[in-house]
Amino acid sequence: MRKNPLTDMIKTRFDEMEIDRIFADIDQSQLPGAAVGIAIGGVPVYRKGFGLANMELPTLLTPGMRMRIGSTTKHFACLAYMLLVEDGLAGLDDPIGKYVSGLSPVNGAATMRRLMGHTSGIRDLLSVTMSVHGVNRPVTDEQMLAYYETIDDADFEPGERWSYNNGAYMLLTAAIEKITAKPLDDVLRERIFTPVGMHQTMLRRWDSDFVPNSATLHFRGATGVFSKTHMGMEISGAGGMVSTMDDMLLWLRHMDAPTVGSSETWQRMIEPQMLNSGHSTNYGLGLMRETYRGAVVIHHAGGVMGGNSQMIKMPDAGLDISIGVNRADVSGVTLALKVIDACVEGLAPQPDKQEYAKRTGTFVSMADGRVIALSAADDMQMMSVDGGAPTPVSPDAEGTLHLPDAAAFLQQRLRLDGNSLIFSDFGNEDVLSEIETDSEAKLGDRAGAYRSEALDATFTLMEDSDGARGRMHGRHGWADYMLTPVTTDIWRIEQTVFAAVSGILTLATDGKSLTLDFGRMRHMGFVKV
Repeated sequence: MRKNPLTDMIKTRFDEMEIDRIFADIDQSQLPGAAVGIAIGGVPVYRKGFGLANMELPTLLTPGMRMRIGSTTKHFACLAYMLLVEDGLAGLDDPIGKYVSGLSPVNGAATMRRLMGHTSGIRDLLSVTMSVHGVNRPVTDEQMLAYYETIDDADFEPGERWSYNNGAYMLLTAAIEKITAKPLDDVLRERIFTPVGMHQTMLRRWDSDFVPNSATLHFRGATGVFSKTHMGMEISGAGGMVSTMDDMLLWLRHMDAPTVGSSETWQRMIEPQMLNSGHSTNYGLGLMRETYRGAVVIHHAGGVMGGNSQMIKMPDAGLDISIGVNRADVSGVTLALKVIDACVEGLAPQPDKQEYAKRTGTFVSMADGRVIALSAADDMQMMSVDGGAPTPVSPDAEGTLHLPDAAAFLQQRLRLDGNSLIFSDFGNEDVLSEIETDSEAKLGDRAGAYRSEALDATFTLMEDSDGARGRMHGRHGWADYMLTPVTTDIWRIEQTVFAAVSGILTLATDGKSLTLDFGRMRHMGFVKV
């Protein structure tokens, strides 16, 4: 392996007051906050909590309190499966249909490796469930997995792209439970948590139950008010774990010399998978391996409604960081990068800020209909992809716009070429042309009900003097949407209860069908009835 030239220059230091300043904005006792654990050489050097564990009680967060770690769960689920591979009970390239019956051919053929690496191309069940039923319906894993019996198309061919997929990890959960004849909860506890000594860590499938020693999640809406809003569906291997920052530091130390899992297993988990094009995804089996300021980092964050987390280690610096956040408006990923900046000397300098003439406009791909909107806010260039929330992007010296460091793992970038936009997504380039928008467009006679048999769902479009809106009605509930015209045929849709569920609706010119794009879910078709 090629030696990192920065390795000999990196030095780790610790200044408690400097770390305290990073968390100063949430160091209070009226609102929720974050719990933090930092270790150097495997030895904890910083253990603090900031803010309340629950806004209804005068209880402060601590590093010994259980918090949701969201998708950090994924590499634990991967390890559980890899232990079964070590036992000879499973194979890394087995098709999921070997373990889960009744799946449609396109879903049943997905291999375990591609499912764990987010390159399978199958549709994401979490996107399906949240778009069809909303976020607060109590839908079980079994009910969500039933969609894979009727959905008979995919977002892309296996290995062609990288697309984060929670549904893949619901399938992984089902496979582990089929092979072991045990719930994933027991498998994780018996084979991972207990051997490592993570006695406060567990799989918590629902937010509606009571679990001792647990911090509460605090969702913050558009008005700035905190609420108890949480995800209603079951959360298993895709992101259901709760842990303490103390347990997570123990786990990060274990990763340096694992006793659970062979060296070959851990190499496979950390080694990034490659796309068919040869482009690296920087994602292995539930873990990301990339660079930050020139040094290797291994990490996986987790996001839930009302909170988030980050688990990250910089091996060359001997630095481990775990941060749990119990409020929706603070990023644990951003805080962790600030901790690295404060604790590690000798990293590559941050690039100089480049001056850039902000651009506004809407661009559409003639190849696949992707819609990208550019806007300016607070002297920042913003980008929205397929109706998603605007995200800041900043230029490099060549004028290519990049996502912030906290979102760099998404590997999306763009550059302008006259009235065209060149968009790169994990090395796959697409050319989008600028279009003229029409904010006064109407649905007209294209209002009505549209049906998807694959989803067993009906999307009804309505229009009156207050504008256009829609209701999606499916097997387990419904979700209401506001519609905003981009053009006569293209509309941005936003869920009324949870605005983060947003996307693009494209109407066929003949008015007989439409397609929906919700972030990772591409071109889900509906036919007018």
